[in-house]
Amino acid sequence: MSARTLFDKVWTAHEVIPESVDTPAVLYIDLHLIHEVTSPQAFSMLKAAGLRVRRPDRTLATMDHSTPTSSDQVFGRVPIKVDAAARQVRQLETNAAEFGVELFGMRDARRGIVHVISPELGATQPGMTVVCGDSHTSTHGAFGALAFGIGTTEVGHVFATQSLLQRKPKTFAVNVHGKLRPGVTAKDLILSIIGKIGVSGGTGHVLEYRGPTIRAMSMDERMTVCNMSIEAGARAGMIAPDDVTFEYLENKPRAPRGAQWDSSIARWRALTTDEGAVFDKSVDIDASQLEPMVTYGTNPGMVVAIGATIPDRAGDEVFDKALRYMGFRSGDAMLGKPVNTVFIGSCTNGRLSDLLASARVLKGRKVAPGVHLLIVPGSQQIKREAEAAGYADIFKDAGADWRESGCSMCLGMNGDTVAAGMYSISTSNRNFEGRQGVGARTLLVSPYTAAASAVSGRIADPRELL
Repeated sequence: MSARTLFDKVWTAHEVIPESVDTPAVLYIDLHLIHEVTSPQAFSMLKAAGLRVRRPDRTLATMDHSTPTSSDQVFGRVPIKVDAAARQVRQLETNAAEFGVELFGMRDARRGIVHVISPELGATQPGMTVVCGDSHTSTHGAFGALAFGIGTTEVGHVFATQSLLQRKPKTFAVNVHGKLRPGVTAKDLILSIIGKIGVSGGTGHVLEYRGPTIRAMSMDERMTVCNMSIEAGARAGMIAPDDVTFEYLENKPRAPRGAQWDSSIARWRALTTDEGAVFDKSVDIDASQLEPMVTYGTNPGMVVAIGATIPDRAGDEVFDKALRYMGFRSGDAMLGKPVNTVFIGSCTNGRLSDLLASARVLKGRKVAPGVHLLIVPGSQQIKREAEAAGYADIFKDAGADWRESGCSMCLGMNGDTVAAGMYSISTSNRNFEGRQGVGARTLLVSPYTAAASAVSGRIADPRELL
């Protein structure tokens, strides 16, 4: 047998019917994650066809996208203020009960962002196929899973058949070497990668992040990297599982136990790219040369090192339009630009290690006057852990707004929004026009940079405060 990539191994193991010239492959799905926004229409499709959910035991639902993050609304002391969100929450409660799907409801202690809770429960495991009606399902590729977002019609198809029609993507090796310098994070690395290959550089491919820099990363860092694979246009991102992965999963509530754990480890260790396997594309990144990064435009590929200036792309109408929206000009320095809102959270950077990084910067300091700092944990479990560790007290002492878990200000559909024309420093993953609210201007950064900017009241280099 010829040498195979990690992706090839997982894909082949899940092919029910291989693709042909005329038809896509039929791919079996191990884990289907759902939430309140992209599931209602899919459930309606089932009802119209008189079908049930094929494998409710392989389906897990949570509330995250449109849910409020204020404690009063989450725990029912006041009604959910956004009517559309309230309807979506009620509809998922009804659908989950009718179709026998496990749901972490609004007040469930396990609730949180779908791409945060599945790993922390141990539901996401190496070698799986994982899908969700959300593009950042690529997060789960950090475990050596093939994980990708799907549309509402496809959600319905997985409900009914536990499979999907898919064309096989190509492979793309992202080889990373060199040690990240202090103050430079996994978020800065993935922003740098996107800046180098472009927002369409990975189109039609699955990225495999490889090399000693990746191997040295924690699972939280690996999830941050894989999370933003979609922002490079890729179908998915993957990292081969290793001892870091296994240590993370061991004793998680839904991970295998006993003899099953031992057999799983043996199987998972084979999920590596064989020596001599050939990728369709590749790129090399020297992480030791990277600095904290900040976006300046309306896609994640419009990014520069924090001490750099905005480039000049004369004659590029799309580029010029983005700068007009942002209120910037070519040649502008990013350092020192004013900040109105700072958001720390999301499925990219809402994990406990992200909150620790933020607390390191904020401890003993105050949020600058006129700046709103919103900190939203990725899950209720992380919220409890952050409070037990004292991070929440640091946030509140600094003047931050400490919330319940949810997608929050990553997307402007749950009441947490940025006002038109205002600048938001955000640890989330997307910065297109209106992402955080109509007319909002979003700049993507790491938790270190976000916290430093909140204290400074302007875009700041976190290395000066660490």
